[in-house]
Amino acid sequence: MSLKIAIQGIKGSNHHQVARDYFGDDIELVECLSFDELVCKTLSGRADKAVMAIENSIAGSIIPNYALIHQNGLHVIGEQYLNIHHNLMVFKGRKLEDIEEVHSHPMALLQCKEFLKAYPEIKLVEAADTAETAQRIQAEELKTIAAIAPKAAAELYDLEIVASEIQTITNNSTRFLIINKENKELPEAEINKASIRFIADHKRGSLATILNVMSDCNLNLTKIQSLPVIERPWKYAFFVDVTFDEYQQYAKAKSLLEIMTEEFKILGEYKNARV
Repeated sequence: MSLKIAIQGIKGSNHHQVARDYFGDDIELVECLSFDELVCKTLSGRADKAVMAIENSIAGSIIPNYALIHQNGLHVIGEQYLNIHHNLMVFKGRKLEDIEEVHSHPMALLQCKEFLKAYPEIKLVEAADTAETAQRIQAEELKTIAAIAPKAAAELYDLEIVASEIQTITNNSTRFLIINKENKELPEAEINKASIRFIADHKRGSLATILNVMSDCNLNLTKIQSLPVIERPWKYAFFVDVTFDEYQQYAKAKSLLEIMTEEFKILGEYKNARV
């Protein structure tokens, strides 16, 4: 029986590509047009697991997704990196000069900003998903609208690429998390990365002390992101990713941080995809 994998977007999207790269081709896609919908379908059991973008090498973190993971008690069981390739595509037979509007996900529009600046007469319209716009162009025969989407979307929806690789920075990569409603326990020997959330004491040097403990335990801090704690004004939670060579060093850091912080939560322990 195929795994049901929830993705933000539809067939031909970057989330679809990551789902295939991580789980293989024998999957059943559960298409979602928002991350909130993705979370709901994962929690309800309509999807077995989910793929969620969390940060991009150009545009930075997708901050609301950190809160979605924490607030819904979801677990990070893996990660995947994808090199992003943006292409401008239109209805078959149309040309670049026929385009009046470009529709795509806000992140895609941002990542192609320099290319689009050369065409100030073209209106930029934010959409829920890159591939969804490509699908709509074909279904509705939209002849003055272009989509920015992966090459796979042009192939799936029979569109013509009028400009390839239009992302501003060639080395453009997005990190995706693999999410589950239950924690997946790997053997300790296979775990070398973790995502954690904590609230530091509201006093001078508390965060620095916590970071020193991580350093003393040979943890490599690869990501730190702060988010306000909504119900506690001027209080901040820190979302941190760490990598390590020995699980025992990480376990030692965990036991110390549980004592040193106001709140401490493991969001996931998994394999580092960059090794």
